[in-house]
Amino acid sequence: MRLFDITNSYRNLVHSQLEGTDAELVKVYSLGNVTVVYTKAPTHQEILMKNEHRDITNEEIEFVIDTLITPKPEKPEIIKGNHLAEISISNV
Repeated sequence: MRLFDITNSYRNLVHSQLEGTDAELVKVYSLGNVTVVYTKAPTHQEILMKNEHRDITNEEIEFVIDTLITPKPEKPEIIKGNHLAEISISNV
């Protein structure tokens, strides 16, 4: 598995996230058919994963956490839904 940075294709999303939230950094990645939005704020980090055709697998979630978050969080909060997953990590 590989993450590809596609942030430039989502300029409006990135701009609105930076303007309307406490985010300091917003990046968008492609993991095959999965779109990954990574947001870093002073007190937390958020990852949203979305696939138009199927649910997100646990392997994909683990790969994204291992790739984007350093050091690896002890217990990230993971919410899985229909075709998406949200991962929250507290920096406090």
